[in-house]
Amino acid sequence: MRKTILCVLLSLSIWAANGQKDPSEGIPPSLPNEANHKMVIYQVFTRLFGNQKTLNKPWGTIEENGVGKFADFTPKAIREIKALGATHIWFTGVLHHDVIRDYKAFGISEDDPDVVKGRAGSPYAIKDYYNVDPDLAVDPTKRLDEFRAIIKRVHAQGLKVLIDIVPNHVARNYHSIFNPPGEKDFGAEDDKKVVYSKNNSFYYLPGDSFKVPAFPPDARPLGGEKHPLADGKFSEFPAKWTGNGSRLAQPRIDDWYETVKINYGVSPEGHKDFETLPEGFDRKSWEQHYSFWSGKDVPLTWKKFRAIALYWMHEGVDGFRFDMAEMVPVEFWSYLNSTLKHANPSVTLVAEVYNPDLYRSYIRLGKMDYLYDKVAFYDSLKHIMQGKAPAIRLVKVQTDLADIEHHMLHFLENHDENRIASPDFTGNAQKGKPALVVSATISTAPMLIYFGQEVGEKGAEMAGFGKPGRTSIFDYIGVPAHQRWMNGGAFDGGKLNVEEKALREFYKKVLNFTRSSPALMGSYLELQHVNLNLSARYPATQFTFARWCKGQHLLITASFDPEKDHDFVLTLPTVLVDAWKLKDGSYSLIDQLNGDQTQTLNVSHGIGSVHLTVKPLESLILSLK
Repeated sequence: MRKTILCVLLSLSIWAANGQKDPSEGIPPSLPNEANHKMVIYQVFTRLFGNQKTLNKPWGTIEENGVGKFADFTPKAIREIKALGATHIWFTGVLHHDVIRDYKAFGISEDDPDVVKGRAGSPYAIKDYYNVDPDLAVDPTKRLDEFRAIIKRVHAQGLKVLIDIVPNHVARNYHSIFNPPGEKDFGAEDDKKVVYSKNNSFYYLPGDSFKVPAFPPDARPLGGEKHPLADGKFSEFPAKWTGNGSRLAQPRIDDWYETVKINYGVSPEGHKDFETLPEGFDRKSWEQHYSFWSGKDVPLTWKKFRAIALYWMHEGVDGFRFDMAEMVPVEFWSYLNSTLKHANPSVTLVAEVYNPDLYRSYIRLGKMDYLYDKVAFYDSLKHIMQGKAPAIRLVKVQTDLADIEHHMLHFLENHDENRIASPDFTGNAQKGKPALVVSATISTAPMLIYFGQEVGEKGAEMAGFGKPGRTSIFDYIGVPAHQRWMNGGAFDGGKLNVEEKALREFYKKVLNFTRSSPALMGSYLELQHVNLNLSARYPATQFTFARWCKGQHLLITASFDPEKDHDFVLTLPTVLVDAWKLKDGSYSLIDQLNGDQTQTLNVSHGIGSVHLTVKPLESLILSLK
């Protein structure tokens, strides 16, 4: 980490020139820390990954449309994920959430379609935090054992396991039948006669009964199919606040009506019934945060989520992705994350935070390792990919985040976003290629890949709840391009077409290069301004920068133009030539992506120049020989 900090400081200087039993006892140790290497997270939507059925009927049942199982993550499948370049697998949708299927024979109560999104259910409406989704198991009675077996298989390949924790809300019908000894359900000890109490799990509307949203005809549960529980009623008295904070007894259909909001000791007026962190604690270590909270009186929900996270760490999980973390007070994250790091300093903590004004607070006070870089980096990159913005927009984004760049998780797809190849994004998976190169190499930030992205999945199916464009997270569905790679469980790409195979090989080459390149954990200098100012032929659709550290020097350039070749002379300013300690003369640059082609760098009077011809959507990673 010290090396990374020094490299970041160098980058900035160049830019300027231009008492109780320890609850963590028994946590298994993590795999080796990868702080000095690029991290690549491969996100899988667990119930879709291994599904081989191709009917894809809207609102189809599990028998019709199929479902993937834990068992589908075979050693071969995991090896192929690792070979793609992954260091972590994020298993989305593992925890037991609401699902419209009869599991009463296994002691599981039925879920009501009036408060469930889709037939397979939202993975973010957790029904039982202490077990896993029965849909995912070959034998539902042994579903936790089957998940434990996945963890072992992933660890055997040297990868780490992440799962979701959803701290802001739970399913409206939350009920755990697997609470550990001493743990009680959310709400079990609540005073339901008041709107708010510090140790209540939920916020209430005393005197009001919950009412199901008024669904229009085209948005009825299960697409209007008859179901004994789909009667427009759900018993809840008193009504609780909805997950997104709605205080209506009858939430709207665009509210998170299937969930209820968790109370973290913040009154409806915004008063915090817990100690706040002292001034200057953004500069304190997680050890000091852990000491601060020791013996403090904190709300009961804080302790419940601490117990949940530690439970899964005991099971071997290496880290968590925290859903909608910004809707939970940062003090809670200081409390929880310092506890988790005390249990295992190498735990990986990723958070969904969309407000850039909160980034530094949730990193420095909340002790998060990584935050989604959506509003700054992803949104800017998306507009560039769509031809709606010049590539230079990324320069300001990168500069603004330079002090926290290592903590920003880059992605081009995830379960919440449209697929690159969908019409609402670019309609062409090839347009993701320059974006992948830039996103994966511009900084020390880790990279996230969503399963199927690497083979150009379009997410075009109308699954049921929601619209096409992103692969459904609410219904049983197949993922066609991914299924062609899966090839009946062979996981060898045997049914991919030529273009899909080439795209996956490109992802594999880029991601593995990022994993092995020391320069990508080193210094950065943007080359946009100098080249746009000096060359009329340098296109606005081109993005170029330098990355380096001792032993490796890279020039990286990517064309976002989908139609034209561009021929131009790339200029390296004196500040970069000096940093690389280059004397006047000629040097060879070896392309790391396109068959080791050689380019010539000429340095004269302290200024470098390279004559380049770049094809549509082509990227070059040129390494100084």
